[in-house]
Order: sequence, then structure tokens, then C-alpha cells
Amino acid sequence: MDDHPGKSPDHLTINVTHRDDPVFEVTEADAFASARKYPNIVVRGPLFGIATQRRGERPRWRLMGELDTGFPQMARDELNSHLWFKAKDETEDRAERRSLLAAVARLETEPVNEVTADGVRYRIVRADEFARIGGGRLEPPRATDPDDDSWDLDAPESSRTKDFVVDHAAAVGLAEGIDRAGLLQLSYTADRFPYDVRADSQRALTTHPGVVLLPTTFRVVERKELSWSMVTGQHSTPQAARRALVDHLTRPMPQLPDLPDMPELPAWMKVDEKEQAIHDRAAKKFMARRRPNELLVRGRRFEVVRAERVMRIGPDGPERPRPSDTDDYGPSQIHPLMDEEGNITYGA
Repeated sequence: MDDHPGKSPDHLTINVTHRDDPVFEVTEADAFASARKYPNIVVRGPLFGIATQRRGERPRWRLMGELDTGFPQMARDELNSHLWFKAKDETEDRAERRSLLAAVARLETEPVNEVTADGVRYRIVRADEFARIGGGRLEPPRATDPDDDSWDLDAPESSRTKDFVVDHAAAVGLAEGIDRAGLLQLSYTADRFPYDVRADSQRALTTHPGVVLLPTTFRVVERKELSWSMVTGQHSTPQAARRALVDHLTRPMPQLPDLPDMPELPAWMKVDEKEQAIHDRAAKKFMARRRPNELLVRGRRFEVVRAERVMRIGPDGPERPRPSDTDDYGPSQIHPLMDEEGNITYGA
């Protein structure tokens, strides 16, 4: 039986298009070549962030930040602070401030995954992070991934995830359309995942049957004998991840102020000068190469890899955290009390 006669709902539509654009065609060819070379997927786990939906934007949602936290409560706390400062600094309207503070009050006491404030829906959303693998290695950056060549370690990093519009029916290229079709049945099946995690993952295939790929990010990993460990967080370009690796090698400790009577650092916090010199030389050689993706230093192998994220979509939009998604702590009051006039009570 056809459950959706006529036009399929947006959360089930994969709209594939083709553009007569040389860059588009090269990107598509690169994606197909990578799919052949790295045909399998390894799932790292869920990430959480915040999405918003304003009047007139349905069924689309917009990501408010990076979607890079490992626990739902961290995203709820981020939303708590966003709404509190919005009430403090961005309005003089009492009704609007009252609406914002009512949402803050809920976030202080309940592990809620959606609130509405001043007509805007705010939702805690989840996505699964994964990498592609083939021939025993994780996929490195592609030649067509947006990149730059700067080695300025202090340069601000732009975001490709913030303000990303989650629109399941938006037109995509053939390669992404095939990718999404292949990810429709992605779920946690390995025995290393607890039963409730596997059950929730299987249930999501029905409750949120659509998938959207978020902008690709890049990480530095250290390759071990049988696994990989994360060295850096997410970065929006391969070069930003390379800069983070150089920073990791050449700035192993934060710079401490030179204060009088400052106690000597304990031995375990001191940097071995010979070891640091080796790291500095390795970093210098790494930076002399153009867009390098591997570095071997003192028997340790660092790799820059692509990290992809897939978000499940249901009739009402992006998936919220699942019951089996765990938190290390619960909701709490983060900021001082504020009334609808904007008066703040400290120490309460």
C-alpha cells in the first residue's frame, strides 16, 4: 500500500539534481572515487547541538552552533546560556524577556529537549559521527574539500556548521543522494553497544526514517595498532586540523604568566626539552609540506581524517536525544536570577 500517495513528505524525499558546472562535476567524481576506495563505515557515536525553527521556516530547521558536544546536557546548558544572555542583552521588551526567562527556568530544572521562546522553537538535536574506512585506514581529506594553506596557528576558524539549514528535500548531487540512501538503514548493531542503545537505534529507523548529511569536519587522530584515538576536536577544514596538530606538538602546555613568587611546576607538568625539540623539528618539516595528512614522530603516527555526521529526520524534523543517550550530570541554575525588567539578583 502507498502510505504517501502523490508527493512524498519532505522527510522522505531525496531530491537529486545535476549542475552543468565543472567544479560540481569534479567534486562528484572525487566523491565516487572515494566511495570505491573507502567503502565501509565506522561509527564513533552521537554528537549533540541546538537547532532553531522560526515562524515561516517550517519544515526547515537551522543549526545554531557546531553540534560537537558529546552529551545532551551540555547542549541544554549551551541553550540555557544563549537564552539568558539574549534576555539580558538583546531585548527591552518585557513580554519577550519573560518568554525567554520562562524557557531558561525550565532548562534549569528539567532535562527538556525542546522549548519555545518568543515564537522560536529551540530543539536539542543529535547526529551520529562516522568515518569511512578502506584498506585498514580512515579516509583522509579529499582534494575537493574546501581548504586553505595558512599556517597561522592563532587565526580564527570559520564555521560551516553554524547556520546550516537542515532541509531533507533540498537538492543534492548524485553522490550525496546515493550516500544518503545507503545511510537510511544505518544503526548500532555491534555487541560493544549496550542493548538499550541498539534498541533505540533500531527504533529510530522507523520514527526518523530520513537522513541528512551535515557539513564534513576534520580531526587529527593517532593511529594505534588496532584502533585510532582522537587528538583534536572538530575543524571546518583540513588545514585547520593540520594547524591544530602543529599546535598540539609545539604548545603542549598553556603559557603561564611570569608572576613573582610563583611556585615551581611539579615534575609531571614540566616539558622534556629534548622531547620538545624533536616535536618542534617534526612540526617544522610537517609545515614545509603542502597540505600533508600524515606525520610520524617518535613512533607515533598522526593522521588528518574526514569526520562525517548524519542526522536522522522525522515528520517533525531532526531527531532529539534518545533515552539511551547518557549524561554525566543534570540540569542546574547556571546564571543569576533575572526579572522581566532585566534586573539581576546576584547570590540568589
